[in-house]
Amino acid sequence: MPTVTGHQDRGALLHGGVFTALGHRDYLLYWSGALASNIGTWVQTTALFWYVRERYHSDAWVGAVNLANYLPVLFLVLYAGFLADVTDRKRMIMVTQGVMLLSALALGICMSLGVADLPVIMSLAAAAGVAFAFSFAPIQALLPDLVPEGEMLNALALSSAQFNLGRVIGPALGALIISAWKIEAAFYLNAASFALVIMAVAATRPRAKVKEASRGEAWCHIREGLRYVAGKRWMLTALAVMAVASFFGFSSMVLFPALALEVLGRGPGTYGLLLTSVGLGATAGAPLVSLLDRRLREGEVARLSCLMLGLCLVGLAASRLYWLSCVAAAGMGCFFLMLGSAVNTALQARSEHDMRGRVVSVYIMSYIGIFPLGGQVLGWLADWHSTPLALGLGGGVCVLTAVALFLLPGLLRDADSRLGVQSYERACVS
Repeated sequence: MPTVTGHQDRGALLHGGVFTALGHRDYLLYWSGALASNIGTWVQTTALFWYVRERYHSDAWVGAVNLANYLPVLFLVLYAGFLADVTDRKRMIMVTQGVMLLSALALGICMSLGVADLPVIMSLAAAAGVAFAFSFAPIQALLPDLVPEGEMLNALALSSAQFNLGRVIGPALGALIISAWKIEAAFYLNAASFALVIMAVAATRPRAKVKEASRGEAWCHIREGLRYVAGKRWMLTALAVMAVASFFGFSSMVLFPALALEVLGRGPGTYGLLLTSVGLGATAGAPLVSLLDRRLREGEVARLSCLMLGLCLVGLAASRLYWLSCVAAAGMGCFFLMLGSAVNTALQARSEHDMRGRVVSVYIMSYIGIFPLGGQVLGWLADWHSTPLALGLGGGVCVLTAVALFLLPGLLRDADSRLGVQSYERACVS
């Protein structure tokens, strides 16, 4: 195996290859801190869902905790996106990560003291959710300030790989902590991970300066972005499909503790492996969507992915076999990532430059803002009838949505990144 023996060899390894962006000090610091934080977040999510399900024996309460954690994104992400353009992004990230650190630390302390009841858990989850809503946009917007413009695509790809790597490692580590140690260790670990990302971001030196703008203009800019999206039928359709898949598909992860305990008759190890399988599937989906994108338009990838996501959920509902459930969970992660990548690519490629940030904010609403609502509804259905019924219903809705898209191909015909924004220029001017 070749070894790196000096600065020149290190440059050859990092620059011009798949790890190009990691050759830049600031991006390497950011990437490493983000990976640690992402792993910690999944460790805490895994432990928290398991704790609530095992203590209260209710999928609806698992959904409620998830709702408290992510619902703020639905209401705040549009304003947060604007705020990230008029505020020091580095400082904004550090403050929001600090709030999430304190929330995780408080959860760990409450667990240790035996006072972590539902009001405490939901209050701290909501506080972390508000901070997360305000951190998402500046984290995304900071990337172009850490790498040269020509290496932005590589930086985005590595960030996606980092996110999926965290989804693989985090749940497995969370399940190990649940099985081998006290559950509060998961929350202390997450708090430590936020400390790491704060130190990493503090050490970066972003190039861009903050643009001066009036915060009073926020709602005007937000309304302009919403009108822009509403004026294009294919954008509305793509975002609606994303919202359906998030509400009925991605949200089903809140049912995984019940799936492991009651359907498969297993313990925390199986629960962790189901979540890890979702991450493994997403990791496999990233290169697959790139391969298909060379042959199919994004609209076609979205239709196919929505159909396969629904079928995987139906398979997960019907399975009583440990290995088959893991395969179905991996398929769920793979096809949901493919759907999200196709929709996001089409939206960004076909948006005007000065509208792209606001369009992405609406996409975040349809993806992250919607799924906790779905988790709550599926949790209620699982409590009312059964976990397989809730999973099967979610999968059935995704399948029916895909069938409608196949029967009405014109709805997503313009979801094609190769068309660019030229076809809209005349309409935008008028």
